[in-house]
Amino acid sequence: MIPSSRAIKVFSGNATPNLTQAICDRLGLRLSDSDIGTFSDGEISVSLFETVRGADVFLCNSTCAPVNNNLMELLIMIDACKRASAARITAVMPYFAYARQDRKTKPRDPISGRLVADMIAAAGAHRVLTMDLHCAQIQGFFNIPVDNLLGSPLFAEYFIKKFGEERFNMVVVSPDIGSVQRARYFARRMNMPLAIVDKIRDKANSSEVINVIGDVKDKAVILFDDMVDTAGSMVNAAKSLKEHGATEVYACASHAVMSGPAVNNIENSEIKEFVALDTIPAPNPKLSKLTVLSVASLFAEAIERIYEEISISDLFV
Repeated sequence: MIPSSRAIKVFSGNATPNLTQAICDRLGLRLSDSDIGTFSDGEISVSLFETVRGADVFLCNSTCAPVNNNLMELLIMIDACKRASAARITAVMPYFAYARQDRKTKPRDPISGRLVADMIAAAGAHRVLTMDLHCAQIQGFFNIPVDNLLGSPLFAEYFIKKFGEERFNMVVVSPDIGSVQRARYFARRMNMPLAIVDKIRDKANSSEVINVIGDVKDKAVILFDDMVDTAGSMVNAAKSLKEHGATEVYACASHAVMSGPAVNNIENSEIKEFVALDTIPAPNPKLSKLTVLSVASLFAEAIERIYEEISISDLFV
């Protein structure tokens, strides 16, 4: 528990108030008082009702939908704290938006992930705390420290408890070539073999499975990814795995973006259970196959270590 004699403030945006409150509960802190709304023309209005002068300030807001509103909330909160003489400002972003736009894939493409990084630093943040960046190299977009927490230990704990020794006859599956590294890390934690779905993507939120690399016949499998948007790719992968002989398909992803037809796609798919973290609030209407794990304890520990100026490297293994 953080000692109350030192100046620390934790404020929440409108994206993840329940998660921020849970983080504060684990830290033994009171959520700092603020009001974040909009003016009549839609501009973001931020009012902080507590002094932050000389304080270590943590501003929690996922940049999930509505993405641009939540991003602007965070930027304006950072600016407010900077102008109020906060000693250090940490942007706590459980989900980092625009991370999929990390490079140019055709002429005249923007690199929006770099733009967001520049805006956060320009607003006055001294540090960023996030989880499972879609592309780890986004850390290099910043000239300030970035701590990228991993959700895989939370999934491993859940599935080891759920399946026990049965997991030794199961397979972890990467849904595409780009996710192999994170899936391999998860498979090692689970002490399970790895398979890969080979697919082509001709446009955003659309893909076609070409092949399954690895043996999944007569085995239950766990599809492991960092985010699920419309769920089209995950559902197609699950269907292909069943066609290749998998007995059951479980899926997990740190960020349940769940836009468009995602809920219906998963409800009507071969996926038996979909496990996600609460970096983004659960979709409404809720998904019957969805199990949500909390990241509050992990973020609380990271915040405490940052505040106490001690290493957080133990959280990355």
